[in-house]
Amino acid sequence: MPKIIPRKRHILRKSQIQELYSRLADEIGPSAELFEDERLEIVETSGDVVIYLVGKKPLLLEYRGTLFPSLRGALERSFPERRVTVDTGAISYVINGADVMRPGVVAVTDDVVEGGPVQIVEERHGKPIALGIALMAAPHMREKTTGKVVKTFHYVGDEIWNIEF
Repeated sequence: MPKIIPRKRHILRKSQIQELYSRLADEIGPSAELFEDERLEIVETSGDVVIYLVGKKPLLLEYRGTLFPSLRGALERSFPERRVTVDTGAISYVINGADVMRPGVVAVTDDVVEGGPVQIVEERHGKPIALGIALMAAPHMREKTTGKVVKTFHYVGDEIWNIEF
């Protein structure tokens, strides 16, 4: 991913905030309430990512038109939806930006849909270590035994994680 530089930053109006939370609820369900706040700022960047500051923290992001909690948001305000759990052997690869391969997956929640965002969590503590786009729905992912199942787009230490405001 190319260097991401913040371009514009401004506060959203109440009507825009309501629409944003409605979109987030469509993605993660009732857990969207965890991210509600009176003040919400939008940060447009040089890349294909838009970051939303909730309480001055980058807790939400929009990647290619899909709104989802950022990795910081998933860590700070844990939610149970859209999870792909990986084993200990896959962690070192995923935190360096590798895509998730099927042999490393130990569990998948039922709400994972093809082309939808997912949080990639480690099995021991259940903490998110990356975000990705599911390449197949949960049932197909469970029955498959080889190949790539999640395309990683955001992980600890990447351009989005290290962006300065």
